[in-house]
This record gives sequence, structure tokens and C-alpha cells, in this order.
Amino acid sequence: MTHLHIRFNLFLLWTLVLLVAAPAGSGRAYDRRTAVVEAIQRVGPAVVNISSEYRIRTRSNPFSGYGMDPLFDSFFKDFFDPGFERRAKRTSLGSGVIIDGDRGFILTNAHVVTKAESISVVLKDERTFTAHLVGSDPESDLAVLKIETDKPLPAVAMGRSDDLMIGETVIAIGNPFGFSHTVTTGVVSALNRSVRTDDAVFHDFIQTDASINPGNSGGPLLNINGDLVGINTAIYAKAQGIGFAIPIDKAKRIVSDLIRYGEVVLSWTGLILQDLDENLARYLNVPGNKGVMVKAVEKPSPAMEAGIQKEDILLSIEGEAIHSIEAYHNVLRNFSVGSEIHCQLLRRSKPLSVRMKTALFPEEKALALAKQLIGVSVEDLTSQNRDRFRLSAKKGVVIVALLPDSYLASIGVAPGDVIRQIDDMTIDSVQDFKKAVIKSRPKKSLILLVQRGGQGYYLSVKL
Repeated sequence: MTHLHIRFNLFLLWTLVLLVAAPAGSGRAYDRRTAVVEAIQRVGPAVVNISSEYRIRTRSNPFSGYGMDPLFDSFFKDFFDPGFERRAKRTSLGSGVIIDGDRGFILTNAHVVTKAESISVVLKDERTFTAHLVGSDPESDLAVLKIETDKPLPAVAMGRSDDLMIGETVIAIGNPFGFSHTVTTGVVSALNRSVRTDDAVFHDFIQTDASINPGNSGGPLLNINGDLVGINTAIYAKAQGIGFAIPIDKAKRIVSDLIRYGEVVLSWTGLILQDLDENLARYLNVPGNKGVMVKAVEKPSPAMEAGIQKEDILLSIEGEAIHSIEAYHNVLRNFSVGSEIHCQLLRRSKPLSVRMKTALFPEEKALALAKQLIGVSVEDLTSQNRDRFRLSAKKGVVIVALLPDSYLASIGVAPGDVIRQIDDMTIDSVQDFKKAVIKSRPKKSLILLVQRGGQGYYLSVKL
């Protein structure tokens, strides 16, 4: 038998073996239990459905024509009989993920539970719990809830987001439009995205093409290993085919503060900064308008102890470029109180490197800061103040003095007016006022609710 015949017979024999071995009507059999399937099966029980109830209030507005601010529908609100007020119940649906099964902590979006009067959490196994809000941070759109249970709950494994790669596979789990535990997959499309909404600008988002819709908000974004790398958010209503998530490295610092303090506590350095324009950069010999100028250094402060001086140029913090005061505050939010941060500066055109330990803003400086920012001095509502200004208000702080050149003085605010609210913080005492002012340091503007007699009005104040 020739070699050709032998090879032909072997070919026929091998073909016959394949035909016998192959399942009828199928090609090659693949392993269907992929890494995505395993990740979902492992993490799925830690993803929860969140339902929150809240009430909306509508009031008639009898005031008009009083220096209207175009950013608001109206300056004035009604503060008369509650009979003028209409209340309606609303329900908000979203997602969350259990990050600590032993203590029952759940991470979600702040906008999912904003103004909630009651919060209900449903697990994948259909167990239902009443949750309470541990803390919320609208600036980052993150909130922490807590549920009580006798047995440990399934929890997600914390990952990291600083090593994410554009193009790598990510998995989103949530409850879009009420369809519980819906899974979508995609890739990381971009990193460090900034998203502008009607109300604010959010920074450092992960962008993905995994579908994220209302109801997905607060759910986990996972890598292929099932590790938590982000918290999905649907704050950008115009996005189609584009999803955004808050990086978990950023969320970890915020979660730590929310659990410890109930709010995010901003670090303080004592630096008073000024943005560089072209002329100032040329005068200080700063190449490419990079960095921000140190306008002053508070004494005492972490910046003073680190040796930073007036007219130094702050270039970066921990490798993050500082190109504006806004960028400085955004970077500083990533570091908790007591963190030691590495700063790169220029001093008279020469590079300088320093380490600085952040601190809490001293509460005793808060009233002086309020005078500097909005030009007012305030006191608690006491019997003496009520008599002095003939006040009917039962809550708030009374303005006892204004700087003559302040914005509030220029629009007619006067001693005896009562501040009831700063942004979303209710003001019942000077202590509340101090906390609100300290929290407002990095902001560009504040909304004040000011009461005079039986009437109240909202004012927008630029800082």
C-alpha cells in the first residue's frame, strides 16, 4: 500500500470519528459559563431595589417684581397659612449595592433618596427592609443607607478604579424601569469625564456604553472579575447609548465620611488662591498659564506649617494638575481630613516640592468666614433679639450687622432679617449656620432663605 493510500485511509478514519463524536445539529460546544456569568451570579444577591417615598409641596406666590433673579421661577415663597400649601406623594425607584453585609450598609445615588420620608429596600431573594439614611452627599451624588438584620447579608467585593483600562469589559446591574436585576454589559469608553447638568457639574466619571437608565442609578458597575469599580448614575438625561459611573476610589473616601460623620467633611489647607490670567502669568513668569497663585496663607494652617508662601504657584496635588481654583477644590475632595498630600509648586520660577497634612476647618473661624463671604454677622434668636427686632420667627439666626459694601446690603437685606436656610441646610441656630458656612467654602454661590416678618424669599449670593 502506498503512502498516499495510507494517508487517505487515515483521513477517512478521522472524519468518521468526528462525525460520530459531534452532537447532532450543533457545531463546536463552547463553555457557556463565562466570566460575566460568574460575576453576575456572585454579585447579583448584593444588588438591591430601592423605593423611596417623598412629598412635594406647592405654594402660591403673591410676590413679584422685586428684583427677580432669572435663575429662579420666583424670588419669593409663601410663608403664610399651611392651607395655601398642596402636598402630593411621589415614589422614586433606584438601585443600590450592599458594601458591608455585617453592618447592613448600602451604597446608592444621593438623588435616589433625596427628601425621602421613607425608604424601602428589596433584596434579590425578595426580602424587604425599611432603611434609614446614614448620610448623603449631593456634590458627588452618593448616599449610604443602613438596614438592620440578624444575619449577615451578601456584599460586593470592593475593587479599584485607578487601574481601569479604556476598552475593558464592564458589567452594570440594576433595576431600570422597575425590571429588577437587569444586567447590561459594555466597555469602558472613557475616563475622567466631566458632565454638566442643569444643577451642577460632576467630575471624574467613568464613561461606558453599558446601558444605564433611570432605575439603574445607584447600582454597581463591575469589572470582569465581579469587583466593584463604580456606582452607576443616570443624572445625565440627554445621554443615549452613553452611561456614567462614579469611580469607586472616589466613592470610598466619601463613604468613609458619610458613615463616620453623616456628611462629607471638607479638608482644609489654609490656602487662599487666585486663578492665573495671561497678564498675571506673564508677570510671575509662569509658563503656559499653569497652576494657581497663592494669594495668601492663613495663620496658623497646614499650608503655613508646610512652608508655602504668598505668590507661590500651586501646580499639582498628588500628581493631579491644578489649573483653576475649582480644580483645586475638586482634587482636595478626594482626600480625607488628616491626609498627607504631596504638592508641586513654583517659587520665583523654581520648582518646589512640599508635603502638607490636611486638617478640619477650625469652627472658631466660621463667623469671620461668613463675614468675609456674604458680609453678615448673626446671632441666635434670643428673647433680647426678639424684642430688639420685634421678631415673630421661631427658628433661624438673626442678622445683627452687615458690611455696607456687601451684596446683601445692596439689595436691601437689613439687621433683623432672619436666615432660615443655606442651600439645602436648615438653619435653626448659630451652630447650624457655622456648619453651613464651612461646608460652602468651595462653592461659587449660595442660596439663602431669608425671612422678614411673615414673608420669606430666596436670594442667590455669589461668593
